[in-house]
Amino acid sequence: MTYQEVLAAARECLKPNCLACPACNGKACGSHIPGPGAKGVGDTAIRNYDAWQSVRVNMDTICPAGPADTSLELFGKQFRYPFFAGPVGAVTLHYSDKYDDMAYNDILVRSCARNGIAAFTGDGANPKVMQVACQAIAGEQGLAIPTVKPWNLDTIREKMDLCKASGCFAVAMDIDAAGLPFLKNIVPPAGSKTVEELAEIARMAGVPFIVKGIMTPAGARKAQAAGAAGIVVSNHGGRVLDQCPATAEVLPEIVEALRGSGVKIFVDGGIRTGVDVFKALAMGADAALICRPFVPAVYGGAEEGVRLLIEKVGSELQDAMAMCGAKTLADITRDMIRL
Repeated sequence: MTYQEVLAAARECLKPNCLACPACNGKACGSHIPGPGAKGVGDTAIRNYDAWQSVRVNMDTICPAGPADTSLELFGKQFRYPFFAGPVGAVTLHYSDKYDDMAYNDILVRSCARNGIAAFTGDGANPKVMQVACQAIAGEQGLAIPTVKPWNLDTIREKMDLCKASGCFAVAMDIDAAGLPFLKNIVPPAGSKTVEELAEIARMAGVPFIVKGIMTPAGARKAQAAGAAGIVVSNHGGRVLDQCPATAEVLPEIVEALRGSGVKIFVDGGIRTGVDVFKALAMGADAALICRPFVPAVYGGAEEGVRLLIEKVGSELQDAMAMCGAKTLADITRDMIRL
């Protein structure tokens, strides 16, 4: 298969919820829910994508020739590329009944691990989602990051036990999921967390803990105070609140707020190509998450679709590095992009 054939196959089984658009820019999704759309008018998802397009790269080929090294070391693990698959939940509801969350996570974890990156897996109201995701992670020697929703602390403790049993090398919580309708008005309460609660959750994790859903320097400092080893600059793909700034717009100030802290910084939201990954690293991120494009990759080509997407993004990143004079990820600097 080619990547274009994967997208074509995905369109057939994802419509009408997702059109597997070539650009995946949020404009066809809008507020379409169920589907990959958002609450409100869906303007934040569009802004995420557009903001990365407004950043340009500075070409400079007066430099040593040869291939660029895209490898990354993170939390004691080696990866082929500095990007990861983002977590997706409720795939049957929002995309298609070809796969359920368990089958989706199983394909994603396995194919990412075998092609040089790691997947963040999703969570859901059905306990089996986390159970099966953790089984898939265990099958790949812990090379994935389970992402726990901000449930009440007793439920989180149960989920963390599953995560530990998987042997995962890190655990995440998408605190921005507090805006999802299915987390509201449940008993016991779920949703936003205090610094003290996050600190307790970080201790439960027992491995590097990543807080996903940071959009301000203040939020970044609170995550650091809670003991987070990493954060994800994220507005949940623009799905949970209209009128948010784009992640690319806030990334530089968050990087500055955490400078020298040792906290790893990921960013997601509208990142679609290896050039976008390059821009994120030039702005100070350690790695990027790509979320929605992995859905048509799985639905249109299963393991092969995921491999093709990884290779596509990876080759685009390597080309951008070579054309801008960066031989390694450490060579990517702020002066290689133009805001």
